[in-house]
Amino acid sequence: MLKGISPLLTADLLKILMEMGHGDEIVLADANFPAASHARKLVHCAGSGVPELLEAVLALFPLDSYVSDPVSLMDLVPGDSYQPTIWATYRGIVSRIQPDAGIAKLERYAFYERARAAHAIVATSETSLYANLILKKGVVRVE
Repeated sequence: MLKGISPLLTADLLKILMEMGHGDEIVLADANFPAASHARKLVHCAGSGVPELLEAVLALFPLDSYVSDPVSLMDLVPGDSYQPTIWATYRGIVSRIQPDAGIAKLERYAFYERARAAHAIVATSETSLYANLILKKGVVRVE
């Protein structure tokens, strides 16, 4: 155990976050996402929800400030009337930690393609629908 680092961030996940460079992407996937079949690198965070993990990751991980939307959500499938309340939770977390970071929505299959190209996918136990998101890592500034 380390001081100042969330216990939600496993050793495997911390290693992946350290390996990532500027512009690399990581997916925080809900329990329904086909993580194993899409991942180049797969990390299991069973028992964790995406909002808590997002909070923990963003405490250590700057979002890319050189793009307008360093966060991407999987958009609703056309015709689906479900309204994901978790998106407002994500917006609140992101805007509190990096207020200028935009959030885009990607069509389902475009999201899958980006996920396949991502540095890693984190499989969580999140049960909310449409709770998947992609984070683009920014530059760590040491001043």
